[in-house]
Amino acid sequence: MIKQLTLALAAAFVSFGAAAQTSINLANYKLSGNYSLGTLNGMGLEASGVTYARDRGTLFFVGDEGLGVVEISRTGQTLGSMSFSNWPTASSNHDAEGLTYLGNGQLVVVEERLQDAFRFNYVAGGSVALRDADFVSIAGTVGNIGTEGISYDPRNGSFVSVKQDNPQAVLAGGLTFAKAGGVSTMTALFNADSKLGLNSLSDVQTLAPIDALANSAAADNLLILSLDSKKLVEINRQGDLLSSFDLAGITNQAIEGVTVDENGVIYLVAEDSGTPNSRLFVLTPVPEPSTWALLAGGLGLLGLRARRSKR
Repeated sequence: MIKQLTLALAAAFVSFGAAAQTSINLANYKLSGNYSLGTLNGMGLEASGVTYARDRGTLFFVGDEGLGVVEISRTGQTLGSMSFSNWPTASSNHDAEGLTYLGNGQLVVVEERLQDAFRFNYVAGGSVALRDADFVSIAGTVGNIGTEGISYDPRNGSFVSVKQDNPQAVLAGGLTFAKAGGVSTMTALFNADSKLGLNSLSDVQTLAPIDALANSAAADNLLILSLDSKKLVEINRQGDLLSSFDLAGITNQAIEGVTVDENGVIYLVAEDSGTPNSRLFVLTPVPEPSTWALLAGGLGLLGLRARRSKR
């Protein structure tokens, strides 16, 4: 009896209840952290993309001036950095917007206007010449309305990316990296302009890394961030809205990057926008009333059983 009750309580302590099988329900999230990020002589300014490194328990973020990538703790402390050098000559703006982590120290950064993804190995204190890195073109070169975000799906090695505007696009598929340029099989999941109703697309994050969603339909869901709409939305792969979080009350800074850890905690980065520092915001899930009731009742029963055992 005690073993069964203990298992039930352990399940209840997981961040998500039964509804999490189809949605994480962003309405149950709250702001739990707000941290200033180091400027690092400009490398840490204008934070535009963020990703979680599970095998390190840390975050990486990139600024949209393309100076380099910064490793931070989940509370914003700087742990190290790596500079970018020698962007391809076609990248006149060095507009780094998307960032995702593949594991074992490998990162992928996306240049918005070229819509090219570059893969490299992170070395703290080092430098990477991106023109010499393995890369793949997701789509053709455009203006300042290109690829704003990318996310890696660890279940099958595929990727999801978002194009900002004119037209908006949510793409999914494979990326094969190579020195001379690899192959992309990414295609649009749906008509984003008509389906999502957002003013722009700023980043994307697959929910597959969340442990509590393993083998559930919700593991296929995506988080889509919209800077101009000041919203974070959860959608399925058909573009249907499942839940949303209003970002308007969090900050006046431009929130441009989103990622998630294995516990379902959401991390957002915002560029400085005239303030001294970029910032890291943390959203955590709050148990629903039914979960609190289960916890309270279960703990009461455990206490009663313990007292009877002593007698």
